[in-house]
Amino acid sequence: MKRLICALPLALLPALAAAQENIVTVQDCDWQASARNIVEPWEAHSRTFSNGKTRLALMDTIEPAAGWAWMLVLSPPYSELGDRQCKVIGLNGMGFAGMEFGALTASYDPATGLTFTVPVDVYDPATAMPGAATLRFTLNQATGAIDGDILP
Repeated sequence: MKRLICALPLALLPALAAAQENIVTVQDCDWQASARNIVEPWEAHSRTFSNGKTRLALMDTIEPAAGWAWMLVLSPPYSELGDRQCKVIGLNGMGFAGMEFGALTASYDPATGLTFTVPVDVYDPATAMPGAATLRFTLNQATGAIDGDILP
């Protein structure tokens, strides 16, 4: 019985690792959101939506090489000082292995908010190579909530 109890956590490790893969993370802006990380030319890697209230930009932190690409989101709600919330979107606590910002699409549904999709590269530790996927995230400008997922 003792062996079964000791072996059970080891047997569950692969399932736990798989469950933790490809989790879209939304964080408050920090070092990733530095202006020096905006991909040049800025005009090609930054877009506004909702009459200029929301701005998205591609950020390049250079390292880690498998997670350099972040999506910057400046959006309502506004603070007491009048500035927008600032968030960065990544994967598993780091950036993506690549992002095709020029292919970014947006749609609006009054019930859910702004929904964005963009092709991304996701690092696969099993092959040590990036694989193609799509980042989809929804922004509720009234609450500031951002929910995202990775589509195959």
